[in-house]
Amino acid sequence: MSKNGYDFYLKKCLLPIAPEKLQVKINNANDTLTLINEGEINILKTPELTDIEFECRIPQVKYPFATYKSGFKGASYFLDYFESLKADKKPFQFIVSRTMPNGKVLFSTNMKVSMEDYKIIEQAKDGFDLTVKIKLKQYRDYGTKTVNIKIAASKPKAKVEKQRPADPPAQKSYKVGDIVNFHGGTHYYSSYPGAKGYSARAGKAKITIANGSGKAHPWHLIHTDSGSNVYGWVDDGTFD
Repeated sequence: MSKNGYDFYLKKCLLPIAPEKLQVKINNANDTLTLINEGEINILKTPELTDIEFECRIPQVKYPFATYKSGFKGASYFLDYFESLKADKKPFQFIVSRTMPNGKVLFSTNMKVSMEDYKIIEQAKDGFDLTVKIKLKQYRDYGTKTVNIKIAASKPKAKVEKQRPADPPAQKSYKVGDIVNFHGGTHYYSSYPGAKGYSARAGKAKITIANGSGKAHPWHLIHTDSGSNVYGWVDDGTFD
């Protein structure tokens, strides 16, 4: 993957060429009313769901400036992937990581979204390459609680039914390039035992080196958002 510039991920799929333009629209839900004595007022509400739009170029041939996680993939791979995101009817993570040419990590975008629609365009000026216009919408989790009501002699009481604890997650494997959630703690100057360490805040980070030579602190992380300042070697179990 690229060491500087922009990386766009749809779920686990890295776009081979970063879009030229990204449009993120935070939609308004406020109401404006006019009162007789007070004049116009604004009733503030939770913003509506955010809209995301961009166009991405999908190569049919291998370019030196295109980036792939595990070797060149043709356009059919990405078209099938986009179709699955729509057909699965499930939300997924949309991630944009930004890195300057000097290696400095800028803020990142990490949002749960749904695939709203996409348009495939073929133009003579692009040769055999495709352009795909993609529209995403922010997804907010929601759910309902089940309430059992018991009728007593005096007055009814409501009881909230406890949800069954979720099964423990399966052991996950990680690799270079994965975006992970650093729990916070100590990051070290090297992977070797006895390396000097400093405190680092929790937040999103990218794995840049795995299984360091020193083994004591085997993972090298670089933060991808302003919430965290992790930039060094960390221990197993300090991220997920």
